[in-house]
Amino acid sequence: MKTLQTSHGADSPYAWTRLWVALALVTIGGAGMYSMAVVLPPLQEEFGIARADASLPFTLTMIGFGLGSVLMGRLSDRFGVIVPVLVGSVSLGVGFIAARFSQNLLQFTAIHGLLIGVGTSGTFVPLVADISLWFTRRRGIAVAIVMSGNYLAGTVWPPLMQHFIDTTGWRATYMGTGLICLFAMPLFALALRRKPPAIAGLPPAGAGARGVPSNPEGPLGFSPNQLQGLLCVSGIACCVAMSMPQVHMVAYCADLGFPAARGAEMLALMMGFGIVSRLASGWIADRIGGLRTLLLGAVLQATALALFLPFDRLAALYAVSALFGLFQGGIVPSYPLIVREYFSPREAGARTGTVIMATLVGMALGGWMPGWIFDATGSYRAAFVNGIAWSLVTIGITLFLLFRARPGWGLPATPGARAQSRHPS
Repeated sequence: MKTLQTSHGADSPYAWTRLWVALALVTIGGAGMYSMAVVLPPLQEEFGIARADASLPFTLTMIGFGLGSVLMGRLSDRFGVIVPVLVGSVSLGVGFIAARFSQNLLQFTAIHGLLIGVGTSGTFVPLVADISLWFTRRRGIAVAIVMSGNYLAGTVWPPLMQHFIDTTGWRATYMGTGLICLFAMPLFALALRRKPPAIAGLPPAGAGARGVPSNPEGPLGFSPNQLQGLLCVSGIACCVAMSMPQVHMVAYCADLGFPAARGAEMLALMMGFGIVSRLASGWIADRIGGLRTLLLGAVLQATALALFLPFDRLAALYAVSALFGLFQGGIVPSYPLIVREYFSPREAGARTGTVIMATLVGMALGGWMPGWIFDATGSYRAAFVNGIAWSLVTIGITLFLLFRARPGWGLPATPGARAQSRHPS
């Protein structure tokens, strides 16, 4: 029995195998998020719509992704990870195929929000929450690897879809993508049937490893819902800033007179360096904690956005795109780690889903807002400034939470904790 537990428990060889399967699922499922980056120009041309209107399907996708994250997180807590993954796989496949037959923007947008957005959530949040329960010593890097699938998707899907859009059209490309999701993803999901190690009585991972014991009843001196609310506001702000280059890079390059394929290449480069950033941030988070990693990412993201303002030549845009991916890739993975550090593991799915929902609301707002700013001003310059301002909101909240994380804030939230602080054992 001990040998079986060792080979299939936390940090075991099976846990690493499960990690790679989860990475594959997140990568395939990421097609739902990144398809709009390349389909936006042909969609605008075919339906004869403004840039802000063409951005609406992405906004609805992120809203569906966000709301689905809460639902899928709760399903994962109750039934295990395989149920939401299978639901998400089918929803994605059917969504892409249905979108191929849409005849107007309203139909296309509804399908993206109800099927593709919700389907993407089933192949992301449950897998992130699940893998955090399978690792103890290397939790940061494990979560970062799984969430790198989101950026790996951004590296693979945009140039791949752009190629097929250029050669066969966006409708045939959507059909092919849907078939891949519908048939490949359930096969990977079969490897996730085993339940995670028992978590009954397991405490939060503890920022405490870095000096302050975690108190799930009063984390950082807040109620759990208050702390989650602050994390949600931070998540919205950082992702409003993050989504602007991710969603509008292809359109931005076209407005500057460069071929759309160059913009897709920049997006792929951005996502590729985002993978490096996410892996590095996992390594860093295992040493300094989720909050400090979030602060570092938010500061660097604001810096990268500022670099888009003075540079608009092709070579410079490639370089700044790479820096943007390298700087901001560790932001979103910090949130599941913060949840694991300060909340009960029995709520991992629901808490992670709620915070990820907030980041996706930010992505939705940040995907639409630059299009609206572009329509109002005729350029993306003000949109980059807008992104920098939202990054400053995340920086402010994180600094406040780090101030509260100093010794003396986390323990006195409950009578028992107060007694422990007065009479340490």
